[in-house]
Amino acid sequence: MASVDLETAIKQEEEYLRKVHPTVDDVPGCMTLFDEFLQCHVLGTQIKSLYRYGQMSECGVKKEDFKFCMSLKFMHPEQKRDAWIRRRAEWWAHRRLGKSSENVWDMRKSPLPDWPPALSDNVPENVETIS
Repeated sequence: MASVDLETAIKQEEEYLRKVHPTVDDVPGCMTLFDEFLQCHVLGTQIKSLYRYGQMSECGVKKEDFKFCMSLKFMHPEQKRDAWIRRRAEWWAHRRLGKSSENVWDMRKSPLPDWPPALSDNVPENVETIS
């Protein structure tokens, strides 16, 4: 994939989000974002995060989303949608261009030598083979 600069990625994400959220009603409300923030602190969510990532879930992003929504409270609904889409597009662009778990592993250019091993190589000495 060709490398993309941040502004291009943001514009691509904005274009996509405008299609996914065509009306003002498609943008999540402040109560929805507050519920997501509270859900982040639930024991099950924290255990899942601990299991998957080795650390407790960080809920700061969800808190910032809620605070951002509250700061838009007195804007016209269409301006609110535009601001929300811009913020979300920036988040997705940074995430898309940043490192991910896929950056940890190196793709092999060729298969491992002598893999899979021949069956006769895996049979322990004390096990009888069926002929």
